[in-house]
Amino acid sequence: MYHPSQHTVVVITRPVVTADGDGGRISRLEEVAVEPTLPVLMGPGPESLLERAYIDAVEQVDDMDPVRTRVLDAAYEQFCRMGLRRSTMEDVARRAGVSRITVYRRFTTKDALVEDVVRREFRRYFDQFLIDIEQADTVADRVVMGFVSSLRAFRRNPLIGGLIAAEPDLIVPSIVSDGGQTLATVRQFVAGQLRREQRAGNVSSDLDADLVAEMMVRVSTSFLAIPSELIDLDDNEQLAAVARQFLVPMLEPRRATGDPVS
Repeated sequence: MYHPSQHTVVVITRPVVTADGDGGRISRLEEVAVEPTLPVLMGPGPESLLERAYIDAVEQVDDMDPVRTRVLDAAYEQFCRMGLRRSTMEDVARRAGVSRITVYRRFTTKDALVEDVVRREFRRYFDQFLIDIEQADTVADRVVMGFVSSLRAFRRNPLIGGLIAAEPDLIVPSIVSDGGQTLATVRQFVAGQLRREQRAGNVSSDLDADLVAEMMVRVSTSFLAIPSELIDLDDNEQLAAVARQFLVPMLEPRRATGDPVS
């Protein structure tokens, strides 16, 4: 569980938008120091919350406690409506139609409840990602589909996407202040998909799957963390075009220095 003593102040750069005299918009960047107030992404011990969700997806772990599921559903709805800070365990119990004691028997603290709600959303992301890429015919199509699917899943998720849009200071510091653990988890997931393509003969065995996955994940994360003035992140066709132009070429192994270019 997260403890206040582990709070780390993180300096992030974020865009600031103001109106000019003609009704237009002028953007500038500023550096601000913020505390990662959504530490649940990091999680306790060596495994991040995202990593545990990934393991759940791979191993197809399901929750068999109907009351626990009912509480998680109520908490999800409560957090989407009122946000994390303004929601209490009493609110969740009332929305679930159970006693506060019932909630505390399954989640000893609010942090534990928030962790499991967010973890379940990440699990749903991994599940949907695997479904989406299976619909593509080629490895290039799967890279494009994976990129578009990932951004769409996070941005349109009522909880995660809502926090990213309304309160990015809750999300970004929690990702950048965990020593790269969150990014490493997603990179591991993508690298696993690339190795699967290598075993199927769809991608050269000379491809550095870990490095390519790292670059792909960092590109995707930057779009989530920082709004773009050039690309409409809600336009799937634009996102697909970006993936085809910049991500798909990464599937070609890097030539050694001095190799002739055909």
